[in-house]
Amino acid sequence: MKQVISILFGVCLPLAGQAQSDTTAYALPEVTVTDAHRIREVRAVAPVQSLSREELENLHALQLSDAVKHFSGVTVKDYGGVGGLKTVSVRSLGAQHTAIGYDGIAVTDCQTGQIDIGRFSLENVDRVALSNGQDNNIFQPARFFASAGILHIETLAPKFEDGKSTHFHAKVKTGSWGLANPSLRLEQKLGRKWALTGDAEWMSSDGHYPFTLYYGDEDDVSSREKRQNTKVQTLRAEAGLYGLFSDREQWRLKAYYYQSSRGLPAATTYYYNHSNQHLWDKNAFVQSNYRKEFNRRFALRLAGKWNWSYQRYLDPDYKGSTGQTENNYYQQEYYLSASALWRALDNLSFSLATDGSVNRMNADLRDFAKPMRYSWLTALAGKYVTDWMTLSASVLATWVHEDVERGSSAGMHRKLSPYIGVSFKPFAAEEFHVRFFYKDIFRLPSFNDLYYGQTGNINLKPENARQLNVGITYTKQICDFIPYLTLTADAYVNRVTDKIVAIPTKNLFVWSMVNLGKVDIKGVDVTGSLGIRLHEGYSLNLSGNYTYQRALDVTNPDPSTTEGKTYKHQIAYTPRVSGSGQAVLEMPWADLSYAVLFSGKRYMLGQNIAENRLPGYTDHSVSARREFRLRDVSASVAVEVLNVADKNYEIVKNFPMPGRSFRVTVGINY
Repeated sequence: MKQVISILFGVCLPLAGQAQSDTTAYALPEVTVTDAHRIREVRAVAPVQSLSREELENLHALQLSDAVKHFSGVTVKDYGGVGGLKTVSVRSLGAQHTAIGYDGIAVTDCQTGQIDIGRFSLENVDRVALSNGQDNNIFQPARFFASAGILHIETLAPKFEDGKSTHFHAKVKTGSWGLANPSLRLEQKLGRKWALTGDAEWMSSDGHYPFTLYYGDEDDVSSREKRQNTKVQTLRAEAGLYGLFSDREQWRLKAYYYQSSRGLPAATTYYYNHSNQHLWDKNAFVQSNYRKEFNRRFALRLAGKWNWSYQRYLDPDYKGSTGQTENNYYQQEYYLSASALWRALDNLSFSLATDGSVNRMNADLRDFAKPMRYSWLTALAGKYVTDWMTLSASVLATWVHEDVERGSSAGMHRKLSPYIGVSFKPFAAEEFHVRFFYKDIFRLPSFNDLYYGQTGNINLKPENARQLNVGITYTKQICDFIPYLTLTADAYVNRVTDKIVAIPTKNLFVWSMVNLGKVDIKGVDVTGSLGIRLHEGYSLNLSGNYTYQRALDVTNPDPSTTEGKTYKHQIAYTPRVSGSGQAVLEMPWADLSYAVLFSGKRYMLGQNIAENRLPGYTDHSVSARREFRLRDVSASVAVEVLNVADKNYEIVKNFPMPGRSFRVTVGINY
């Protein structure tokens, strides 16, 4: 660390004289905002990574999943193309352990327990943040205490300046494989305290990208094919009502609607690329957030949500007597949350949060259980902050009860989950911190785990995860030439017990869900970012991350058992090494950016043998962006080249990712 700082100071000192006169001119507002987020992340007790709106624009991301891949410690399962299913797992704990927050309220799916983050656009997103273990903010709903990691999505809030009362944003993206993606946003000020927003976005793509199909290994016979049954169309619409009554009292109401129609391409196996399977999704919710600070000691937050979702699956090629398979699934949720914050002292705060929810699910499957889940979560948390230390602790009480219309239910679950984290600042003059956290958390079995056909098991226990993290963080404004440097390094150990896995029972066609698995996870996450001011109006921003994960199945060492064949093998689809890097060159006439993603080899099954190995890959993308301004209207044009090297790689076996593609974006703001 000292050697790095010495080198940077050596660069800065010769340039200090020439840069001195430009110090005031360089204090741009966006730099201030970025620094504020950066300092909060460095001081956080648990690791936090975030991407601002400006950073998202330089990441060549069309969907949220594209951006999340640039966080360290994250594994995104991507089945390829715009319409492919995309789920996120943090530090190999599984997608069910990752909570997704949308404007401060969790997005849920009681059927599978995991969220397809491919359905989230970035057009109205202001900031994306990933917290490992627990968020540094104790004033939040109890649901966010009940996960091993949290992905927060913050959408744009209306801001009116210079006497304006209307803002209008329009953008059109087009590109390879029939991509058409227009979006609109309107912000309207309604008097002194109220504002209204509306968003709409439509996206369509045929997704018929070419790929190379190998009939053995890469040295064997191959042919050039195109992905089939990949057409996707999505529609998203949102409306928001904002009440800013004072700096101490705010209210937000949001209505959301999303629908998609997409083909489900088949796995690319020998001589067969045919698929007619199709999936339709619809999701609507209304959610509200109210926050009020009664005085400097006490604050209250209330939230509520109604959520409805529908999914239809069709396989017209089913070979059974019906000639096709068609299933329809329905979910509803009612959710209420109340959180109170008490600042007992200037540096000591306590919070109490309680959440209640009702989840119900129905399907047109024969003898479906039609389960209903009643949940009540209560979290008590405390936080103590001084100039040299931050201490945070919480305990979560969970009570869950289930009823079904047919058959037997999973009954009741009760559990207490503790968390403690601390961060030290050993040097008063430096933003250098040492941090530690421990968390014991769990995830409940999903409705599919419990009740789905012959595979469900109502006797499943919750899947437990124990997390331990030790790390260091550092940030500094070196000089005018290097306005910021940020480094973080975290080592962690996770232990998953009672892991829910599927095993064959009577035969290979009849499976059951059981608590059998144990996984030991050890890893290191390293992140860094550096700003370089090349000249007045010219700056270079560099950032990157690296992850090493050793996630081993330690279920059963007996080699005569099925589990013994995977004992101390790396779990499926988890690379040992992965990372990303970004470089953005900002100039008066244009911004140029470069991004790279890389991953080491992985295995598609738990048995780490050559037949199951997927090779590593590297994905490079570049773009150029320019803004124009004419009076009150600004316009922007961006050109992107994705996967520049045209690498034919797979994240999930037999589901190839797109090769080289092009995208053009034109936008106007008023």
